[in-house]
Amino acid sequence: MTSMLPTLSPSRTTCASLLRELQKLWDEIGETDSDRDETLLQLEQECLDIYRKRVEKTRKYKADLHQSLAEAEAEINNIASALGEHAFFSRGRGTLKEQISAIKPILAELRSKKQERVKEFSEIQTQVVQICAEIAGNGEPNTSSDPQVSESDLTVKKLGELKSHLQELQNEKIFRLLKVNSHIDAVHELSAVLSIDSSRTLNEVHYSLTDPSGSQLKSISNNTLARLTGLIHSLRQEKQQRLQKLHNVGRTLVELWNLMGTSVDEQKGFEHVTSLISSSVNEVSRQGCLALDIIEKTELEVERLNVLKATKMKELVFKTQNELEEIYRGVHMDVDGDAARQILISLIDSGNVDLSDLLSNMEDQIAKAKDQALSRKDIVDKVEKWRYAIEEEKWLEEYERDENRYSAGRGAHKNLKRAEKARNLVSKIPSISENLTAKVKAWEMEKGIPFLYDKEPILCSLEEYIVLGQERQEEKRKFREQKRLQEQLAAEQEARFGLRPTPKKPLGQSTNVNTMVGTPTGRRLATPLGRRGISAGKEHKESGRVNNIVTENYVALPKDDSVSQAS
Repeated sequence: MTSMLPTLSPSRTTCASLLRELQKLWDEIGETDSDRDETLLQLEQECLDIYRKRVEKTRKYKADLHQSLAEAEAEINNIASALGEHAFFSRGRGTLKEQISAIKPILAELRSKKQERVKEFSEIQTQVVQICAEIAGNGEPNTSSDPQVSESDLTVKKLGELKSHLQELQNEKIFRLLKVNSHIDAVHELSAVLSIDSSRTLNEVHYSLTDPSGSQLKSISNNTLARLTGLIHSLRQEKQQRLQKLHNVGRTLVELWNLMGTSVDEQKGFEHVTSLISSSVNEVSRQGCLALDIIEKTELEVERLNVLKATKMKELVFKTQNELEEIYRGVHMDVDGDAARQILISLIDSGNVDLSDLLSNMEDQIAKAKDQALSRKDIVDKVEKWRYAIEEEKWLEEYERDENRYSAGRGAHKNLKRAEKARNLVSKIPSISENLTAKVKAWEMEKGIPFLYDKEPILCSLEEYIVLGQERQEEKRKFREQKRLQEQLAAEQEARFGLRPTPKKPLGQSTNVNTMVGTPTGRRLATPLGRRGISAGKEHKESGRVNNIVTENYVALPKDDSVSQAS
């Protein structure tokens, strides 16, 4: 061991010199050997303690190196497992420090790879959290703290799944953003048609939808999409309602124009309204065409025209009533015009009836009246012909009673021509009456009502005319018999006394020169429709009685040319 002393550090030599110096000092002090031995034992014990501490420290250091090596191996295994990789390394056969030095590069590389993988996970998770927050509508995500990344699974498979999830979210975000932009465009379009402030409307949905700079992300949350969908639906409903209102007002406006005869120049002010009458909702896209002020302006115009219409409608109603009465009067139908006008005035003044509906109803009545007039026209024409024939017959009888009808007075030539035509027409009266009766009966059978002519049943008039004709024929027969007896008595008187009685006119015969245009009292032929047929018959009967009285008193009557001609 002494041979090894020179190889020791200089501190060993220093300890020996110090020991010698200590011996020298003890000599000078005079320390005893026991004290010196005790001091040396203490020094030796102290040296042992120092060595022992050093050994313990070195042993602990070795244990720490083993611990570090084990921890490094465990960390390598954990990182490799988290990354989904296999760790290929060996401790080797060197010292602990050599082994640690060999494993450190592998651990550093794995740590670096792990850090990069964690950073990649963190970035992807940050984007996922941000997009999820945007979809959820939770506002801006908290970017001050990174999302917690689970380091137990950092495999490529897990990273791929996370990237796929992020891609899905990004696609969803793109889809939602396109949908939001589409909704915004629809809102702008509808607002332009309706003249509504689209910015204010969109701002009520979400403030990010009206950011002019575009620096702020637009909200794509479910709530925003739902509110945008609801807003578009409400705007479309408003568009539909306004268009329907404009359709109704526009049609009313056109009807009023047609009714009032409004000029084209006045109508041009509302061309933008009338052009939309036949348009559907999808066809209306012109800016401001469904603005409230346009609808209100059109409604005011309709109100103004309605005020004018009320006055004109009254005129039209009464004009239509006059037309209706003219149609009825044209075919000799009974109509109480005064009562009808009074009813119309009461209805209009009450305000409980729509004048348009009233006018439409009257138009329907006119159509029905025209149909009735058409069904009566043929019969009415025949009635007119029949009445004219009767009038001519009456005139002819009066004309033939006139003794001066052949005189060369003024108008005699015209009367002769008229008498010739009248005789021809009178000869057709039986066939006219028969044809008219058949027509009227067929009409009454079809309609189920009597045919009235100026409030009188035409069949009754025909029957009265036939009765009166028979009475006239009977009167004529009696008159001829009376004249025959008178002539016979006159002949007997002449043979007995040689005298001829003074000629006298028969009772009831006028001596007036102008009787051809007058109406004799005793021989007047009354028009059956005038309800005077019966009274005329009574007059004829009274005339017959007078003639009988004349016969009994032997009053001679001259021969009447007209009667002989009629016979």
